[in-house]
Amino acid sequence: MGISLRICAAATAAVLALSGVASADDVKLPDTIAWSAYNTGTTGYNQSVAIGKALKDSYGVDLRVIPGKNDISRMGPLRSDKVQFVNNGAGTFYASEGVFEFANPDWGPQAVQMLASATSDANLSVGVAADAGVKTIADLKGKRVGVVRSSPALTIGTEAILAFGGLTFDDVEVVEFGGYGAMWKGMISGQIDAAFASTVSGPTKQLEASPRGIYWPPTPAADKEGWARVQAVAPYFVPHVAILGTGNISKETPHDGAAYPYPILITRADQDPALVYSMIKAVHEQYDNYKEALPEMTGWALKNQTFEWAVPYHPAAVKYWKEIGAWTPEMDAHNEKMMQRQKVLADAWATMPAKNLEGEAFTADWMKTRAAALEAVGMNPIFK
Repeated sequence: MGISLRICAAATAAVLALSGVASADDVKLPDTIAWSAYNTGTTGYNQSVAIGKALKDSYGVDLRVIPGKNDISRMGPLRSDKVQFVNNGAGTFYASEGVFEFANPDWGPQAVQMLASATSDANLSVGVAADAGVKTIADLKGKRVGVVRSSPALTIGTEAILAFGGLTFDDVEVVEFGGYGAMWKGMISGQIDAAFASTVSGPTKQLEASPRGIYWPPTPAADKEGWARVQAVAPYFVPHVAILGTGNISKETPHDGAAYPYPILITRADQDPALVYSMIKAVHEQYDNYKEALPEMTGWALKNQTFEWAVPYHPAAVKYWKEIGAWTPEMDAHNEKMMQRQKVLADAWATMPAKNLEGEAFTADWMKTRAAALEAVGMNPIFK
């Protein structure tokens, strides 16, 4: 499978009405909606709150944002119907693929689908404490690097950026934390020297204001070999120049780094299509009412949408994007491939219960089973 990140821009137009409770301008939503997101203080959480204020002001809808410290704690409420949507990160990809924390009998590949995503003028990379003396990713050799348990997105993101500098986790001192917020507090307190984040994340601002300070080593696009190593670990990363960030990042001093869509607004494949349609219509049409809330809100603009990613879009979201002229036949073809990939994974997962395996034996067998199923239909398993 080739994972392409294509950014599309198009004009807006009128769309149809759907049934619901709270409504305005043909958007019909329940009086209360719940999203899960990253921890309080993170850019994912703050962006969710900003969107919620716009929904409240325009439609009278209360958006409850439930923070989750890792991918499992964000996805759990979606599976149990405690939230209807998740403003998630790269963990969306791992959940869809059924790998890492999702490669166990309690989870497996999840039929999650996208509504929209945000690719702002920020990057997603490994930041370091300025007092650590690190100027390049290769300089992290021997340094203390944080990871978050049960958060493959953060862990693999860190691994991918280390790979740019020719490093693996064996080349650094890995320090585990129970959550994203705890990890960045560890940066401030001197427990670690480097950690993965959005360059505009709230905790990075706290580090910037601390005596340690913050610095973002570059991962320049011109280094083709470095980028080949990055994408061998995490194929959803792309080179990206940021002008928003802490420390050494500004319009005057852009960061030649890495990014992928974040946050990514997702739901379950079986979510009520009418709810999905009204949700994406509301989020998109209210853009002008929340775009000034935070600098990184520009990622939600139509021109910054990623319509071809590693996870499919929900059909009701596709319906909306088509109606405003933002969706192309090429996107349809890509989305169908992603839908097919999820079906192949689901069918492979359905064979697992009869094997009566547990623990590491189950995970090892599942990873072989999923890889074989994908390869049988000509799809790249990526993880083995």
